[in-house]
Amino acid sequence: MDDIVKQGMAKWPNVPSVYGWLALDRRGHWLIKGERISNPIVADFIGRNYEHDEQGRWFFQNGPQRVFVELEYTPYVYRIVWNADPHAPLRIETHTGSTVHGIDSAWLDETGVLLLATEHGAGLLDDRNLELLLPWLTDQAGNALDEETLAARMETLQAANNADLHLNHAGRHVPLRAIASTAVAAKFGFVPMPAAPVCPPAAA
Repeated sequence: MDDIVKQGMAKWPNVPSVYGWLALDRRGHWLIKGERISNPIVADFIGRNYEHDEQGRWFFQNGPQRVFVELEYTPYVYRIVWNADPHAPLRIETHTGSTVHGIDSAWLDETGVLLLATEHGAGLLDDRNLELLLPWLTDQAGNALDEETLAARMETLQAANNADLHLNHAGRHVPLRAIASTAVAAKFGFVPMPAAPVCPPAAA
């Protein structure tokens, strides 16, 4: 978190929070009232000050003010760092630019969205990067799969059945499991649509 943000929090500790203003889409873009933020300086500032509370609500700490984020799907969007060297290890980073050092679990939902749980939190893989990830999907022994076998096993997972499909990352073969998109938020403990608390009516 930026020092200027910490200073603002200390100076004005009771600024009301904001809801329904900022959102994160499935490709890691920040949106203000539905409009994409195109200024990279602003987007980077939001990313550096992106946190969550104990209730699993994600927010942007804008100085002293907490701006809760509506999530189109997950708190993070993961991207593959492209490398022209086919022998280079797989590198993944968050939409906020943090490197992923380890994958705790990997999942595929019924629509074919690949989800990862890492040291940063739960996130989906940017759909534009799925093709780059395919060479890193193997069987349990780490053997490469041909296109037909890979497609069949992904379809099996999408149908909520088990399949011998693993993601090879950082020396580990992480099994892919099936998950329903409707179960993702509860599984990983986050709130997709934070809402302002309802205040009790004032006494007459």
